[in-house]
Amino acid sequence: MRLMITCKQAHQMLSEGLDRKLSLGQRTRLKWHLRLCDACTNFNQQMQLLRMAMRRLTPDAATNQETER
Repeated sequence: MRLMITCKQAHQMLSEGLDRKLSLGQRTRLKWHLRLCDACTNFNQQMQLLRMAMRRLTPDAATNQETER
């Protein structure tokens, strides 16, 4: 298994991680990439901020958050 991933792969994993739980291998590779890549770390923070903003704007956000857990 290759530990290093490209920025394109990291972006894909970050996006997929918003919808489903990533495998242990995917999470490990992504964490290593984020430790080394400021651009992808910024992208991750932006994605999290957008997700939080969308939850606040959605009328049934509280219901959706509880059903996702």
